[in-house]
This record gives sequence, structure tokens and C-alpha cells, in this order.
Amino acid sequence: MSESKTASAYRHPLPELEFVRYRVEDRIAYIMLDRPDKLNAMSDKVVGEVRLAFQHFDLDPDAFVAIVHGAGRAFTSGADVRQRQLRPREELESFGLWSPETRRRDLFFDFVNWKPIIAAAHGYVMGMGVGLCLSCDLVIAAASTQFQVTEVGRGLHGSTLWALLRYRGAGAFADEIGLTGRMFTGEEAAQRGIITRATPDGQHMSVAEDFARQILKNPPLAVRAGVRSRRLYLLENQRLSFILTEHSPALHLTRDFHEAAKAFVDKRPPPRFEGR
Repeated sequence: MSESKTASAYRHPLPELEFVRYRVEDRIAYIMLDRPDKLNAMSDKVVGEVRLAFQHFDLDPDAFVAIVHGAGRAFTSGADVRQRQLRPREELESFGLWSPETRRRDLFFDFVNWKPIIAAAHGYVMGMGVGLCLSCDLVIAAASTQFQVTEVGRGLHGSTLWALLRYRGAGAFADEIGLTGRMFTGEEAAQRGIITRATPDGQHMSVAEDFARQILKNPPLAVRAGVRSRRLYLLENQRLSFILTEHSPALHLTRDFHEAAKAFVDKRPPPRFEGR
């Protein structure tokens, strides 16, 4: 069978997506979060569409490396608080903040070909978005990008993102960010060695494309072997972090969390937290 016939035999059409755009140019797949009116907040539907785009990329014979980026003013503001965190009580008790098919933590491990994924971040990278961004194989961010682990201030476990920061070599900086929940910039993240490169504002996409073209100069199977090894190390790191939090209090059922989430949606300061 010829190469073109082999490629077409494995070509699966990507379903029409509402909030994620997928295109390929010169063997680079561009996967864009496209919900700019909500700063690309990640609802269950957005997470499901990212999963579909990633899986399509993995099997796409025309794409060898992907760049994930956001439309509008942000990479992503993180979880859609209204939809994911203010679920009915019975849903929170049944499966927590997300159903099994909409977990961010699984997005980078359900692959056959293990092609590299580059994050090109700008604007805001918050909460769940920090996990999406820093799980990518390379991370390029505009210097003014605002990163924040919002979970601790929302009354949730920030432990998995703390573990991801430690995995990327953040050391004591991960402890600081995990406990204070303060914002940090793309420039600071690069100085701490957490991301690959900080760029002048407006140049994050062009620098990400430069890295993609450098990757494309290498034999793809060797690149994918390296990606697979990195992701398996990342998977072990995530497994440990989830084991550590598995038997912790169900923070998504606490009054502090509920009040913090409602205050965020209502755009008002949260009340004084009571530890219950």
C-alpha cells in the first residue's frame, strides 16, 4: 500500500467542535481554545473537546507537533466556576468536581503516537489552566502572562498543581505558590525554570512555532520516544499526588469552598473563612 493510501486509511474526521479549533499547517497542528468571551474558561464541554482534538492530533498523519493556545485575551482562566464548581450537591457528592470523562489530568496520556505538544500562553493561565499548560512538553509564555494556582484560595486541593510545579523543578517556589496562591508572571516562571521560554508580549506564538520547526528537523520516532518517556514520568508524579489527596477531606463539599465559588461568580470578596 502506498504512503498516501496508508495515511488515508488512518484518517478519522474530527467532529465539529464549538469551543476548540483545529488546523494543520506545515505539519504543525494548531489547537486553539476559542471561548474568548469567557477567557476560555474550561467547562466540561471544553475539556471534552480538547480531549477530542488531542486524540485527533495523535492519529493525524499530517501533523507531527501541536501548539495549544488561546483566543482573545487569555490562554485560559481555568475551570468554568459556575458550571464545574457550583454543581448541584448530589453531583458533587457523586463524582466531585468533574466526571471521569472530563478530568484534566487524563488529557496527556491517552495516546498511541506520543507526539509533542507545545503550550503558547498569554494573558491569564489560572487554576486548571496551569495544569493544562504545564503538562505540555514545552511551554512558551509572554513575559506578562499571569499564572495563578487558584485552588487554595477557592478552598480546594492545590496539591496536584503543587506536585506539577515540583515536577518541573520549582522546588521551594512551588511551596510558596501552593500555599499563598499568589500570581506569578511568565517572566518569573522562566527565571524559576518552570517554563521553556518567556517572550516579549505578542511574540509567544512565533517563538512556539520556532520551537516546533526545530522539533520537525529531527526524526519523528526519536522525538516521540522522548515525549513518551517524559509523559510516563509525569504520570507517575500525578499518580503520587492523587494518592496523597485521595483520603483527604472532601474539600469540594465544604462551606468555605461553596462560599468562595459563589463569591467569585458574584464578583465580590469572599466572606471570612471558617474552616468548615
